[in-house]
Amino acid sequence: MRTISLKTAFCFAAGLAVAGTMSSCKPKKVESAIAGNAAEKVYVAPGKKDEIYLFTSGGFSGQIGVYGIPSGRMFKQVPVFSQDAETGWGFSEETKPMLMTSHGFTPWDDSHHPQLSRTAGQADGRWLFINANNTPRIARVDLGVFKTREIIELPNCGGNHASPFMTQDNEYVVGASRFSVPHDKDGDAAIADYKDKFKGTISFVKVDPQTGRMNLNFQLLVPGVDYDLARAGKAVSHGWVFFSCYNTEKAHTLLEVGASQRDKDFILAVNWKKAEEYLAQGKAKKWPAKYAHNVYDEATHTATSNMITSVDVLDVIDLPGVCYYIPCPKSPHGCDVDPTGEYICASGKLAAVIPVYSFSKMMKAIEDKAFEGDFDGVPVIKYEAALDGEVEKPGLGPLHTEFDDKGNGYTSFFVSSEIVKWNVKTKEILDRVPTYYSIGHLCVPQGDNIKPMGKYVIALNKITKDRYLPTGPELTQSAQLYDITGDKMQLLLDFPTIGEPHYAQACAADIVTKHEVKFYKLADNKHKYVATNEKDAKVVREGNNVHVYMTSIRSHFTPDNIEGVRVGDNVYFHVTNLEQDWDVPHGFAIKGANNAELLILPGETATLKWVPDRVGVFPMYCTDFCSALHQEMQGYVRVSAAGSSTPLKFYTGN
Repeated sequence: MRTISLKTAFCFAAGLAVAGTMSSCKPKKVESAIAGNAAEKVYVAPGKKDEIYLFTSGGFSGQIGVYGIPSGRMFKQVPVFSQDAETGWGFSEETKPMLMTSHGFTPWDDSHHPQLSRTAGQADGRWLFINANNTPRIARVDLGVFKTREIIELPNCGGNHASPFMTQDNEYVVGASRFSVPHDKDGDAAIADYKDKFKGTISFVKVDPQTGRMNLNFQLLVPGVDYDLARAGKAVSHGWVFFSCYNTEKAHTLLEVGASQRDKDFILAVNWKKAEEYLAQGKAKKWPAKYAHNVYDEATHTATSNMITSVDVLDVIDLPGVCYYIPCPKSPHGCDVDPTGEYICASGKLAAVIPVYSFSKMMKAIEDKAFEGDFDGVPVIKYEAALDGEVEKPGLGPLHTEFDDKGNGYTSFFVSSEIVKWNVKTKEILDRVPTYYSIGHLCVPQGDNIKPMGKYVIALNKITKDRYLPTGPELTQSAQLYDITGDKMQLLLDFPTIGEPHYAQACAADIVTKHEVKFYKLADNKHKYVATNEKDAKVVREGNNVHVYMTSIRSHFTPDNIEGVRVGDNVYFHVTNLEQDWDVPHGFAIKGANNAELLILPGETATLKWVPDRVGVFPMYCTDFCSALHQEMQGYVRVSAAGSSTPLKFYTGN
């Protein structure tokens, strides 16, 4: 009933009558959107490579999906916020610290918005950032190895949704509270006191331009509404970041009704360079906080987790010139900045228009103090003073806009299930195509850069219904690829995706591949338990702890026979992959392990902890196909009774 009533509200907002069914908002003649030469345009011949990398969020899977465009082929799932038994992520001793938070070990999250690092407003292919929405965190993935290398938790944050959006030159990734809450230092508060005691925060996480290392530089304390999505300014608007926000009614129950009362909510414009000035002047207050900063060390192949206990907070009420609200109809979701940085496009989910604001008009309005009052102490700019124009009657349920290289915007419409193309300057609608069904985000490769690619738009759909073979009550998640090189958009391809695809980022493949790492050099491996050759392999007992310094190479382990292990021992298999060739990983598993396997990349060391619970001989083996004699890559561990005098010995061959 909730979905039907919401869609009905959308339809009436656009001046359409709904006759009791959701299908009344569906576009007609959907067949016309399919390109006649679609197969030719998406075909990537054997031995050839895709021209574009697509990075999709995994939503409730907590991971990232990597795909090739135009083929739609999935290449990899990158583990980020959730444990992954395939790779041992979050199970190996080296990676367990990556999933630590102030709440303890947190092996899951809800990832929404991948964001490529950039230089001079262009994707540079070095890192990919992504948010954890549930337990607020930001992760950094190294695109040289397609592995997560850093995760930082955000304190004083109730849900990290408007995150992690990158400024023009990797200065900051920003994250804002989805749910305003009483903050960590405030203690217990009644939910009914929302309007008085609940506040939001915006976190500015500084990024080291050489290493990518993150640091929570400061937080802004902002009025207590829900902050939804964001985009940083670029070119003429560099130094600003813009957030959509809803629930300006400050409802705290049944938000479907309670947070939809006002005709307009807001876009929040933040002058982060001005905030930096106040920070340098010592205007910040140091709040007690508790948040984890987890970093994987490339030399030791080991992660560490550090708990930080304070954060610098700037209260925007006391800092003129940092924040301004701009009215926006109605319950906005997307907030997007065009390639010139001049136009800020907002998408009110319940609105019948797309407002397009002018950055230069906004600045003039601030200069002229063209305000209509304030909201919780933050000046509210007059709607008409910042507005460049409106896209009228564009569709039902606008959500997100991205841009091509010809001055056009592409907006997703959830209710009417379509993508609409329109001209940013004239606000004229140029084309529309149906999607199947209920599109959320969309992605134009490098569509948030100063120079977009402008060849495709990718729809990320919430529902698939009849697009694929059924797989029980839940169908696969879905993406669709459209050609936008001509005047009319043409559907080329459907392809399934992992998790729930919220947002995606895409860029030319050669931007990423120039950073590729083919293997880890054994000479650079500084792991505490590394064995850089078979002569270093050994087994050492330290009380109830048994450390196995093991090597793997096609097609055996050293050692592959171990005796003298006892029931209840903590056995640590430190496995070093001796291969120095591209794409020769080895796996490691042992019978009775109740955690996972390991996947060890060439030159890498990884550790699996195993606690044997019974007497016996336990096989171990390689789980990742490595050679013609992969099946022969195995061994045995003899486990004797606790307190046994069976001597510790190990060998391979003789």
